[in-house]
Amino acid sequence: MSKLKIAIQKSGRLNEESLKLLKSCGIRIENGIDQLKVVVPNFPLEILYLRNSDIPQYLEDGVVDIAIIGENLLIEKDNNVQVVQKLGFSKCRVSLAVPKDVDVKNVSFFNGRKIATSYPNTVKSFFAENNVEAEIHTISGSVEIAPNIGLADGICDIVSSGSTLFKNGLKETQVIINSEAVLASSLNLTKENQDVLDKLIFRIKAVLKAKSSRYVLMNVPNDKINLVSSILPVLKSPTILPLAQEGWSSLHSVIDEDKFWEVIDELKEAGAEGILIVPIDKIVL
Repeated sequence: MSKLKIAIQKSGRLNEESLKLLKSCGIRIENGIDQLKVVVPNFPLEILYLRNSDIPQYLEDGVVDIAIIGENLLIEKDNNVQVVQKLGFSKCRVSLAVPKDVDVKNVSFFNGRKIATSYPNTVKSFFAENNVEAEIHTISGSVEIAPNIGLADGICDIVSSGSTLFKNGLKETQVIINSEAVLASSLNLTKENQDVLDKLIFRIKAVLKAKSSRYVLMNVPNDKINLVSSILPVLKSPTILPLAQEGWSSLHSVIDEDKFWEVIDELKEAGAEGILIVPIDKIVL
């Protein structure tokens, strides 16, 4: 069986989370120090550690079949590839920012201004949509320093927590795009490689669903089971098991963690007691 080639960032913020995801999918990764290509022993996958900025072009050219990469980079490079699965980590945004003492009421502020960025295509497209004409200076690395040295009036760059902007005396003004890590694919996969990709996506979805879900157990009076069940935002109907104490049952289900916190008070008021929340490793739907 041929190996599906996947590109992963050689170093940087995506590397660790990408490997963690693959390992959670049962993929055994045995790479040595400075090894740039690894053949997975228990899944038809070959991992290539590549420079982040090169990955979109390698995908388009078919050098690799799939890649874990930031959606923001795909948008910037605009290569002929497709996103097949959003992965929910390395979330960030590409935003405009200016010195914190500058008053910016709307995007028209940037008319005639100088903007420093590592994302020229993204910011040019955004300005075109908003009828803004600005002077774009493309630089790589240390974009935040540009206003402080007189190179630009503002910047466009990746923002996660905003701490880097704050440290450099800048403030975020407009969010251009929201981004996260995605699994992207070449448009020219063979039938065999597409089958392998489908199996990988199946595993990834099982891991991602488990991350946002919890297994919940609670004790409920038998005459309150229907009421409690109607409150729970569950995948399917809950499992009901009788307790040794007469008139009581144990109700088990899988729920979205965020939704659980919205209904916890209702559950208690409806008679649920001894509520236990348990993390889940995988969910296969």
